[in-house]
Amino acid sequence: MAYLALTDGIALAPAGSQIFAPAAPKADNPAGFSALEWSVVMLARHDRPSSLREPGRVATWLGRIFGEAFNRRLADPRLEALRRMAVLTWHHSYSVPKAELKAFFAAGFSADHYELLGKRIAEVHLARLFRK
Repeated sequence: MAYLALTDGIALAPAGSQIFAPAAPKADNPAGFSALEWSVVMLARHDRPSSLREPGRVATWLGRIFGEAFNRRLADPRLEALRRMAVLTWHHSYSVPKAELKAFFAAGFSADHYELLGKRIAEVHLARLFRK
């Protein structure tokens, strides 16, 4: 098996000279979503904005009589904040209430995450618009 010895040239270099350019500084927490988070975003596409509201008295009463309605809320608070923001972004683009933005940021997401979410949803909308 052959290998390339990269340390040989470094040992021969004069002191104080740099062989390789210094690496660019990386962001501490680059904006990105995990596969689970992207699946939450894509599943939120089919949720209605009414899924974000608490059920009223009549809905609660009907749920007791006929059985509980389908609960779309997620158990993980971070994923639920992402789902809520995704539902609002799917239906209203960047016009979301400030309270929802604060809850999204409080869940540990950043403005870069919000921008990435909005861009991805806009790309999907455009792809559907120009599909034949």
